[in-house]
Amino acid sequence: MSTWYEQAEKRLKDEYGGVKGHKDGVMKGAVRDALLEFCRQNEEFAQAVAQGGTFPDCMAAVAKGVGGSISDLEAYRRAAAFYFDGAKVNFTMTIQLEPAEPEAKQTGILLDLSDFF
Repeated sequence: MSTWYEQAEKRLKDEYGGVKGHKDGVMKGAVRDALLEFCRQNEEFAQAVAQGGTFPDCMAAVAKGVGGSISDLEAYRRAAAFYFDGAKVNFTMTIQLEPAEPEAKQTGILLDLSDFF
């Protein structure tokens, strides 16, 4: 028998095309990807997705009451809560101001073969 993750993944991918509505359709790819990542992180959550409501119903719940926009984080929170009541989604963002690492110095000789013609 396949793992809960594999069952959840198959279900989300199979039901992906059944999502209707403009707002639902715009968000469905990112929400599905986030749900798959949550399923990878937690087997119990994967089981809830595999055995829970449909992905189109999930997307309808995510889009419910949305005006002109919704943050990605809020969409992921709503989707996680649809499958697992009480699930929390945390988000960490950092900034790096240091310059990029310089390229490693090349050792050896660099030849231009056109110099030999």
